[in-house]
Amino acid sequence: MKRTVQVSNAGATLDTSRRNFLKLSGVGLAIAGLTIIGCDDNDDFQIMEESKYDLGTGDVGILNYAYALEQLEADFYTKVVNNFYTGISSIEKEVFTDLYHHEVIHRDFFKVAISGATDHVLPKLEFQYPNVNFNDRNSVLATAKALEDTGVAAYNGAGKYISNPTYLVIAGKIVSVEARHASAIRNLINPGSADFSGDDVIDANGLDLAKEPKDIVMAAGAFIKTPFTWKERGIN
Repeated sequence: MKRTVQVSNAGATLDTSRRNFLKLSGVGLAIAGLTIIGCDDNDDFQIMEESKYDLGTGDVGILNYAYALEQLEADFYTKVVNNFYTGISSIEKEVFTDLYHHEVIHRDFFKVAISGATDHVLPKLEFQYPNVNFNDRNSVLATAKALEDTGVAAYNGAGKYISNPTYLVIAGKIVSVEARHASAIRNLINPGSADFSGDDVIDANGLDLAKEPKDIVMAAGAFIKTPFTWKERGIN
């Protein structure tokens, strides 16, 4: 009898024996060696939630902002690997499994980092996927593409609001992995094409697009089930 093993969204470990395009080297070293002590607070970044949760201000706000996005990506890939769509190839399984491990590691890193610096930690969020058919390849890949592109643009856009240089270095390492994810997904959708660096995600200067938090929140809002009302201050 075939036994089905469900992976958990509670935590995961990265299989470091695999040497492939998605290997998480720099981020793993950064996470292992980083101890966060305190967070600088400033008025350059603030997203207020008026009904139930508040991301906070300054670097705390940015860390919670990133934590929310990593929660979303980890939740999505957990669902994908627990119910692979019909006809999925072995290569696609490997890619999605790698992405699952990476996003859970990112999510758990932010939880530990924020908890070590402040009591103001975003709680575990609930998500919804009303327009996603997890048994349909096109639907899953399209959603993965949207989430990864959004994640890259989110880190790039939030970087200017980070005051602690240590956090900025970590954000740069994580966004480089998110960019690999985005490229891998785009290659699955259109193998051998130039879509991995398409004009829709690369600007005229050859750089990944950067988007403001207000635009990212709007894009990700369709997936967030936990009720939030967002109010921005200090972001043009």
